[in-house]
Amino acid sequence: MILTTGLGNFPEKYKKTRHNFGFLAVEHLANKFKFSEFKFEKKFFGEISTGQINNEKVILLKPKTFMNLSGKAVLAVKNFYKISTSNTWIFSDDLDLDFGQTRFREKGSSGGQRGIANIINVLGVSDFPRVKFGILNDKKNLMPTENFVLSKFSEEEWKKIPQICEKGINKFLEKI
Repeated sequence: MILTTGLGNFPEKYKKTRHNFGFLAVEHLANKFKFSEFKFEKKFFGEISTGQINNEKVILLKPKTFMNLSGKAVLAVKNFYKISTSNTWIFSDDLDLDFGQTRFREKGSSGGQRGIANIINVLGVSDFPRVKFGILNDKKNLMPTENFVLSKFSEEEWKKIPQICEKGINKFLEKI
């Protein structure tokens, strides 16, 4: 069994923001493989969707705990289903990667991403796999980081989101 968590923010007003790349990616994965609709599960502190990839059960999670407390939701699902850390995947935005780039990491630090930092803190380990989606562009230097990550994608960037999600998902599919 695999748990794949997309990091993001709610409510709906954050849907098209840079910090929501993880949500966008798991939604893309759910659509690609015809998973169940996302449904809020109180005991998991988030929305869950389930399906199969290569005969493996996959649970998709969109925490509703705010980005900086994502570990609470990840731990709840991981413990309930007894999922190993090596099968606990995270999809997130990355401020150090240029927009459009994707990167797979088997383990590592948070890189300043507070959602990942919280997951590391709550799980007590940093050796979980992750796919990072680059959000950096020239506008980053024009505003504080907090404002940049919560800014919306430009129309031109938004059109590219599906193909970028696909690139990141392919990295995930290569490793599972």
